[in-house]
Amino acid sequence: MVSVSHKTRVLAAVTIPVAAAMVLAGCAADSDDNGGSDGSSSIIVGTTDKVTFLDPAGSYDNGSFAVMNQVYPFLLNSVQGTSDVTPDIAESAEYTADGEYTVKLKSGLKFANGHDLTSSDVKFSFDRQLAIADENGPSSLLGAIDSIETPDDTTVVFHLKNGNDQTFPQVLSSPAGPIVDEEVFSADAVTSDDDIVKGKAFAGPYTIDTYKLNELVTFSPYKDYKGNLGAPKNSDVTLKYYADASNLKLDVQEGNIDVAYRSLSATDIADLRTQDSVKVVDGPGGEIRYIVFNFNTQPFGATTPDADPAKALAVRQAIADVVDRAEIATQVYKDTYTPLYSYVPQGLTGATEVLKDLYGNGKGGPDVDKAKATLAAAGVATPVEVNLQYNPDHYGESSADEYALVKDQLDASGLFTVKLGSTEWTQYSKDRTADLYPLYQLGWFPDYSDADNYLTPFFRTENFLANHYSNSEVDGLIVKQQTETDADARTGLIEDIQAKVAADLSTLPLLQGAQTAITGKDVSGAVLDGSFKFRFGSLTKG
Repeated sequence: MVSVSHKTRVLAAVTIPVAAAMVLAGCAADSDDNGGSDGSSSIIVGTTDKVTFLDPAGSYDNGSFAVMNQVYPFLLNSVQGTSDVTPDIAESAEYTADGEYTVKLKSGLKFANGHDLTSSDVKFSFDRQLAIADENGPSSLLGAIDSIETPDDTTVVFHLKNGNDQTFPQVLSSPAGPIVDEEVFSADAVTSDDDIVKGKAFAGPYTIDTYKLNELVTFSPYKDYKGNLGAPKNSDVTLKYYADASNLKLDVQEGNIDVAYRSLSATDIADLRTQDSVKVVDGPGGEIRYIVFNFNTQPFGATTPDADPAKALAVRQAIADVVDRAEIATQVYKDTYTPLYSYVPQGLTGATEVLKDLYGNGKGGPDVDKAKATLAAAGVATPVEVNLQYNPDHYGESSADEYALVKDQLDASGLFTVKLGSTEWTQYSKDRTADLYPLYQLGWFPDYSDADNYLTPFFRTENFLANHYSNSEVDGLIVKQQTETDADARTGLIEDIQAKVAADLSTLPLLQGAQTAITGKDVSGAVLDGSFKFRFGSLTKG
């Protein structure tokens, strides 16, 4: 954790290193020369990750953000090999007063359609996120913004609610941060993929040439991109979508595609490590997998006929006592995932293992007797009927095995009778926010490398989960840690938040994973770093 006591932090002047925490980053080399592109390589990337929408206001998932990273510009971004954020299409970014964050844009910025990219587009991009506030969008990340001013075409002043927000520079590089064209995008509704592609509303390293939702996307370098990522080193990229991860594995193994990124099963990855035809690229992982409790519709939830907050809590606690994370990690994921015992994953400043202490046998293992006693003390008759939903296509094919094992563990305790269901992602992402799933699977791939990104989106009263969890004390602590400049004090606040949420059990963290990509032997430039963004621009072949 970096302790920053200045009220003014100039991102274009100084780089402050980060150790798995929020950064206020510094000057990167000007990439206006866009050097390094030989234009000789056509690359094919395969994935099972699905796109929800190309509009940043309508999606908050890894599959959609993977495309956005290639085609939209950001005010701040992280160059490959680091999680530090530096000016992307910004010339500079700094706190100019308490709670006043000023960004200066580079001159002459344009979208691929020829429209000027000015401060007006920047203000529009953030204002529309907040106005639309889509249930499946990232607007919850922008809660710190009070208002935005644009004194001239290249100046943007963000007025923040909570002083010098320590996470705001990272938020500008997150899924809430893409800058969009106000002449193409709607101010008050999610814009269709077809309108975005037809409007060529792109100003990142690439533009989209052809687009068929969750089937095929072709990208070509955008010659007028002026950001910190530099020009792509390949001539074009094709992104191919797979419904079946086994076909993805077969195609990369046989050289039909150049890169496979998300999501192969642990068994497939282990097998590919033995193949001479491919390379396995590993990177640091901030991914987590967890179960969400809907506080309205779970057993004894607020809108159920037998609503009872104490009994509802006991059910959540008993499930936490019974689940065996280590068995899931080993049996399903061959230890490519590790057990996760709190809300902030290990490796980030402030991470604890509070769930290990509170639930199960106190050592990370299950304890059925403890669960039984918890339910009995609350007057809950057993077995408790539980409806548990998972998604079979968004988090990899192993999800079916993962949740079959969770069901087996709960059923075997004799305390629960689990009805397990599954839904494809395009419908799942809508249903989960419509109170259709009392308990359900989600995974999280972080927006930026800071503990706050595992707290604010989940546990503020107005949260991305839309699971009706609200704790005013947690709300206050989350705001406080965002603006705390003393490193030790901020760490203590992050630990306190985890302890309070662990007592409430809004979600039940299960596993923490790593990043993995598979490439052909002749492919270079696949970089998996702490930014958790996979860039196509560095990929070359031959």
